[in-house]
Amino acid sequence: MNIAFFLTPKNEVVYEYENATMRQVMEKMDYHRYTAIPIINSEGKYVATITEGDLLWKMKNTPDISFKDTSKISIKDVPKRTLNRPVSINSDIEDLIELAVNQNFVPVIDDKGIFIGIIKRSDILGYCYNKYLAVQKLASGHC
Repeated sequence: MNIAFFLTPKNEVVYEYENATMRQVMEKMDYHRYTAIPIINSEGKYVATITEGDLLWKMKNTPDISFKDTSKISIKDVPKRTLNRPVSINSDIEDLIELAVNQNFVPVIDDKGIFIGIIKRSDILGYCYNKYLAVQKLASGHC
């Protein structure tokens, strides 16, 4: 199966550029109620995924930081505690599922490393669940 079937395209994804500030990222995540978003560079290449945890650890480990100060901290200066690896649009479903086990979403890149969207773990699970139900229906003799 082609993993493009699951793709949420970039124009429908909340992401941020790597030159953003910590405050910009926090406000975007808060507004959309997300716990993680992809970070891309000015060429459009996937750089990393930033999580609420990354932001909290940065605040915890930066003495005397206030919320106002977060507008002076580049997102590049926030350590990423987890490496969310992207998958190529040409990857197979096994590679996708392997990454989705530990990531809420899997960033998708083209053959030049350009960020083209994400695949949500919930979409993969929904697809697998529907396949499972179809098999159960056949096995029980209901058409």
